[in-house]
Amino acid sequence: MPDYALGDYVQFLVSGLSTGSIYVLIALGVITIYNVTGVINLAQGEFVMLGAMLAIAYAKAGVPLILACALAVLSVMAIGAAVQRITIRPARGAPDVTLIIITIGTAIALRGVALAAWGSTPQALPEFSPGPPLQVLGAVLSRQRLWVMGAAGATLLLLYLFFEHTLLGKAVLACSVNRLAAQILGIDVEGLGLLVYGLSAGLGAIGGIIIAPLTLVSYDMGLALGLKGFVVAIMGGLVSAPAAVVGGLLLGVLESFASGLLSSGVKNALAYVVLFAVLLARSSSFSWRWPWPIRRAQAEGRRA
Repeated sequence: MPDYALGDYVQFLVSGLSTGSIYVLIALGVITIYNVTGVINLAQGEFVMLGAMLAIAYAKAGVPLILACALAVLSVMAIGAAVQRITIRPARGAPDVTLIIITIGTAIALRGVALAAWGSTPQALPEFSPGPPLQVLGAVLSRQRLWVMGAAGATLLLLYLFFEHTLLGKAVLACSVNRLAAQILGIDVEGLGLLVYGLSAGLGAIGGIIIAPLTLVSYDMGLALGLKGFVVAIMGGLVSAPAAVVGGLLLGVLESFASGLLSSGVKNALAYVVLFAVLLARSSSFSWRWPWPIRRAQAEGRRA
């Protein structure tokens, strides 16, 4: 086994935290949709792919990079809202399995549209801050990884402020706690269902955009990222955002160290080993309950 210096471990840690930040954004989208509508959205990874692809398309069209990223997020939010109206809303009241199958079909359809639009050739997005990598404690760190962690942290802060300090955010929380009571109080539950789909799609798009400069982007990149984001959401019990944040960062760090110290094959299998372990633990007596920002829904009929 080769010897590793301190810089190598710092490199693994920062790489894992940046990758885990992407998983967190994806997982928060899954958790938000589930708590308000009761739907497990397995198409969340495709919003990640669309965010990256659209940002590249806008940049190639001559739009400045920052504006291209902003337009991509807004476009994906609109697509997410359209998906809710076209696929989920007409099927509200259907069994859970039916809704899951619908989201899987949606993911396949979005992947097919992306393949037809952009082809199978991987594409790249320029780094937000071009320049030589940074030297930190002997580690060579890409500037883009700092952007990933910074953007993810800023997004989490904005989500906290939205849920805790805005009337609309508190209405979303009310729907997640008790949908029927929220309706009685005059909250537009149908409209909030549309809102959370758009919001969750935007979270996925941000994740795709900030990771795009670190890796080549392709039409099928959302599949693996979506599955890992779902694993992180399960680590939070599909209801706990703080647990998902911790779980996503932990999974990213574990994958990074496994890839660096062992092999990439172990890294690819690690997420599913974690999933099995979490499901096994939760099936016994283990349970996580956290209050912010999404609380466990306590009423039946949460679908919007």
